Amino acid sequence: MEDNCIFCKIIKREIPGDIVYENEYVCAFKDLHPVAPIHILVVPKIHITSLQDVNDENLEYVAQIQKAFKEIAKITGISDKGYRVICNCGEDGGQEVKHLHYHFIGGKKLGAKIVHD
Repeated sequence: MEDNCIFCKIIKREIPGDIVYENEYVCAFKDLHPVAPIHILVVPKIHITSLQDVNDENLEYVAQIQKAFKEIAKITGISDKGYRVICNCGEDGGQEVKHLHYHFIGGKKLGAKIVHD
């Protein structure tokens, strides 16, 4: 864990987060600035800076995140309607928080691009 990482602080319950799903590997909580009715950030419970830092030692966390999407879809009631998963990587990729995270987005018909309302 990184001391100054906001996502690590949410995982450790040092700051509040509206957690919707959690297991040994994954923590998922509502985005503070949603772009859709359902916008959940899904993060590994260990600090991995970005997709570029995924390796054999932490790959199980990423695999568990992939499995978590299905559970989050059930919890949010959008399994049948569908959803979008986005992972930004690095500055040019739009990554703002330097902790690997996926945006789980749904609850409305999504167009080709996502914009803030």
